[in-house]
Formats: sequence, C-alpha cells, structure tokens
Amino acid sequence: MTAKVGRLSLMMFLQYAVWGAWLPLAARYLTASAAEGGLGFTGTQMGTILGLAGSIGAMASPFIAGQFADRHFSTERFLAALLTIGGVIKWVTASQTAFGAWLVLSICYSVVYMPTLALSNSMAFANLGNNQDFGKVRVWGTIGWIAASWVFPMIYLQSNLHLQWMPPFLVGPELPNVTHRLADSLRFSALISWGYALFCFALPHTPPKKEGVEKLAFAKAFRLLRERSFLVLVAASLPISVIHQVYFLQTPPFFSHLGLLDSQIGPAMTIGQFSEIAIMATLAFLLARLGFRTVIALGAFSYFVRYTIWSYPTLPVGLLVASQFLHGSRGATRRAALGADGIRNPDSWRRSGAGRPAFRLAGGYLCADGGRRAGRLWRTLARGIADRPCGRSLLLGPVSRAEGPGCRVSQPVGALQTPSRPATS
Repeated sequence: MTAKVGRLSLMMFLQYAVWGAWLPLAARYLTASAAEGGLGFTGTQMGTILGLAGSIGAMASPFIAGQFADRHFSTERFLAALLTIGGVIKWVTASQTAFGAWLVLSICYSVVYMPTLALSNSMAFANLGNNQDFGKVRVWGTIGWIAASWVFPMIYLQSNLHLQWMPPFLVGPELPNVTHRLADSLRFSALISWGYALFCFALPHTPPKKEGVEKLAFAKAFRLLRERSFLVLVAASLPISVIHQVYFLQTPPFFSHLGLLDSQIGPAMTIGQFSEIAIMATLAFLLARLGFRTVIALGAFSYFVRYTIWSYPTLPVGLLVASQFLHGSRGATRRAALGADGIRNPDSWRRSGAGRPAFRLAGGYLCADGGRRAGRLWRTLARGIADRPCGRSLLLGPVSRAEGPGCRVSQPVGALQTPSRPATS
C-alpha cells in the first residue's frame, strides 16, 4: 500500500504541475502588448480564450471521464492517451499568434485535459483504502502546482540564479524579451504532460467498471436538485465559479501593473496554494467544530476580504501580494461543498466524478460568463471609461487599475522589490 500511495502521490504532483506551469501566466502573455513581447489580445479575447475554453472542458468532463472512459477503458491507459494529445496541443499553441487559432486550440485542450482531473481522482479512489489516504495523495497536486510555478521562471525566464531567504529561494535577473518567453510555459507544460503520460503505465492497473454503475449517473445527480438543501448548496457555490474564473484571468495583469516582474507573477500566485495546504490540513477539524455551512460561508467571505484589499492598489505591494493567502480558503469552500455533495452520492457513481455534473455543467456555464465579464471589465478599464479614484469597487479587485486622481502604486518590498514600470493594458 505504501508503494501504491507513493505512485498515486506522484500522479497528483504531475497532474497539477501540467496545469500550474502555464495557467498563472497565460493572461499576462495574451494581453501584453506586441511591443512588450505579448500577443496584444483585447480583454474580451483573453476572457473568451481562457473562460470559454475552460467551461467547455468542465462541461464535457463528466461525460468523457464518467460516462465513457471510466466504463470502457483502463483508467491509466486512457489517461496516458489524453495527456499525450494534450501535450501536442499545448506545444502547437505556443507558436500561435492569431486569436482564432488560440481559441480553437484552447477549447480542444480543455476538452482533453479537464477529464484527466476526474480520471486521476478516479484512479486514486479506486486504489486507496480510505478517504484519509486520498487527502494525503491529493495534497501532492497542490505541491506540484507550486513546483511548476517556481521552476519555470528559474529555467526559462531568469539567469545567474542565487539564493535568497524568501520563496521561491532561487532567483536571478530576467532574461531579455521575458514577456515573449512566457509562451515557453506552454511548451514546459507539454513536456510535463508527456512525462506524465509515460508514468501512467507505472500506475496501478484500473480496469473499467461496468457492473453496478448507473447508465446515466448525471441524470441521478440532477434529480438531487429536487432536494432544497442540495439546491441551495449548488446555488451558493456557483457564483464562486465566476469569481474564481475572474481571479485567473485578471490577477496576472494586476500583479504586472503593481510592478511585479513577469518572472515573479507565478511564484507570487503560489501563496494561495501554500495557504490551501495549511487550510486543508485543518479542514476536518473545522468541519467537525463549525459544520459545512459555516466553513463554506467563511470561505466565500474570504473572497470578499481579498478583493476589498485589492481594490485599494495604493496599499503596500507586499500587503496586496500577501493577501493571496486568503485564496487558499477557496479550497476549503470547494471541498466542503463537494463533501456535502459526496454524502448524497453513492460510491458506485461518485467514483468517476460523474456524480457532480450539477456542479460542473452549471459551473462551466458560469465560468464562461465570468470570463466574458472579466474581459468586458478589462476592456472598459483599458479605455479609461471608468476612470474614477482607485478602490472604487469591492467586486472588481483584480481588475482595478490605479488610474484615478492621486493614485500611486506603492513599491514592492522584500523579495518582490523591483523598479516601477508603467501599467500595461
């Protein structure tokens, strides 16, 4: 069992390293001007690429992973096939400069990658003895995200690395044309994906499960919406999907506006993953003492607090970046919500994740809507239409731009010190 847990932990590490290698930097690369080395896409185009593509993958995932792959193929082999195809798509995407090509390839990648999240969970649940072991395995996914976000700048964006006492511990001056080099994050992700695909053949054999599984698990999931408590849970959780989507679309450009170098954006965003590890370690205790409703409410409230802080960009940059710690609470919110969902889901159809389409389908739609709205907000602010004083909105935290009268971006402190530079659209 110990060897099996080790292999499944490495699986989770690679699963989220593939994602963490490119997602934190995508919005910055897409919206940076051509003169800086980016693609110069508009906010609406960026929101469409990252929001629409991700939502289509999220909505397709329960059907590909739960209704098809998990019932007709060995999990590890189907996972390897998807990762191989996904790596090819990411490698090709890295060399594209047209909006249409990015949109089509991003949709294709999302449809291929999103089911791997459900399949990796399926693999873990099928081969572990209890849920406590799953928690120990899943935490390595968060560590993998952190590692990819740290290692990429060290390899592709910096030179003459030296030690420092603050994370990410190894830093150096940026290489020339660093914004253009952000495209290499896609190639870096592709390499991890291919390595992960090879490793899949070392994972425990997990044959398809046809017996005892309902033919239309998602139909049973939607019938749960007849229960008032479950309907309220879904309704309360879905708006967080929009907020979370806006976070990944707007935080990288926001951090760049504050003065962080492109090589610092990924590591700075991993503060949220560190807090997620800490919160997940205490989640069982919190649920036992406070209950599902209170934990979910506190997690949602933390979003409000963080965006309130971000709506005042004249605050010290160190404080603005450190408030990322509140991002980890979304892990508590999500897992508490899915835990409440899991209480109602029989193991036979929870195994593949197909028992959560009520979350995934509606959440996918709202993620697309969040991407569209984030893009429209970005476009509005870039045009200077809403040029009110900074801190004008609690809801637009990561999209706020210090353009109002008297607004001044504070200088970064500590490990994030960097010369100031003009804001970019």
